[in-house]
Amino acid sequence: MTTELARLQNFGPNWFASVMGTGIVATAGATLPIHVPGLHVFSRCVWVVAAVLLIVAVTVQWVRHPTVARGHVHNPQMAHFYGAAPMAFMTVGAGALLVGHDLIGERLAVDLAWVLWTAGTLGGLFTAISIPYVMFTQLSVAPDAAFGGWLMPVVPPMVSAAGGALLIPHMAPGTGRETMLYGCYAMFGLSLVAALIIISMIWSRLAHYGTSGTARVPTLWIVLGPLGQGITAAGLLGTQAALAVAPELAAGMAIFSVLFGVPVWGFAVLWIALATALTVRTMRRGMPFALTWWSLTFPVGTFVTGTTQLAVHTGLPAFHVAAGVAYACLLCTWGLVTVRTMRGSVGGSLFQPPASAGPITAKKDQPTAN
Repeated sequence: MTTELARLQNFGPNWFASVMGTGIVATAGATLPIHVPGLHVFSRCVWVVAAVLLIVAVTVQWVRHPTVARGHVHNPQMAHFYGAAPMAFMTVGAGALLVGHDLIGERLAVDLAWVLWTAGTLGGLFTAISIPYVMFTQLSVAPDAAFGGWLMPVVPPMVSAAGGALLIPHMAPGTGRETMLYGCYAMFGLSLVAALIIISMIWSRLAHYGTSGTARVPTLWIVLGPLGQGITAAGLLGTQAALAVAPELAAGMAIFSVLFGVPVWGFAVLWIALATALTVRTMRRGMPFALTWWSLTFPVGTFVTGTTQLAVHTGLPAFHVAAGVAYACLLCTWGLVTVRTMRGSVGGSLFQPPASAGPITAKKDQPTAN
């Protein structure tokens, strides 16, 4: 028992990625624009698993070992993953609205969603400010240091924007609803601009230095997070705008969801192709399993929900098919990562202290002489 407790002392904020990755399977399945027999029941079961994982993660990290939980802030790799906790809260909260009401009732589901969305939003705004501040003032950052994890602290406000849109119908008409709508758009912009800056830095690092060739490579998939979640948020806000603002303004917001969503969706497809090629390349060279593999779940799930929103707003069968294919891929990666995580947890390899050695360096293949 003492050994097991000692293992849990190294339970880092990156473990919340498993809650995010599991919760998005439920929410993406609940909103999928094609009918699949048994999918709704499956989504409810997965949501329950995500909710249990959230309770376990919060209990282990912030209740039993709060000092250790706060100690990752100066680790240049781990600090960014503090953004995972707020997103885990809001993912489970969104699931409560979409599928949880069948199990716990409408009133309790709405109340739970409000609590988790509020906690997640406050936490996400805090990480969006504090982690970049620490990075700007204290962390040593090399020219080739940019990686997908840098997006984790700034993406939560985008998740807040999507989750807030789901809560708008449960608010009384009036100023409160309108404030919520504009507040969600503000968080949408906050996260989008910050994410675009970081994505540009990641692209620059890949072009100049290459990849690390380590288990950090799957974090390239995190780039899909702000892209897919941005499309999702724009679509949901465009749908709910009619409840909060004048018809002509609401119509413009609905149009924006398509004008913004389709081009960003196109870039997301490009990034999927690049990230797939780089991930497969690294796996063929013996990439070890790590919690970074959960980057293959939540970001892909946001691509599914974003594609679903485009299917809803455009009615195009192509987006219906794309959402179905993407969800099938999400299920495959989620199943693979879940099994590997369970094995690593039982074996104890995933409970090692975070690396505190020198920075991870990137490098390119040397050209072969003719």
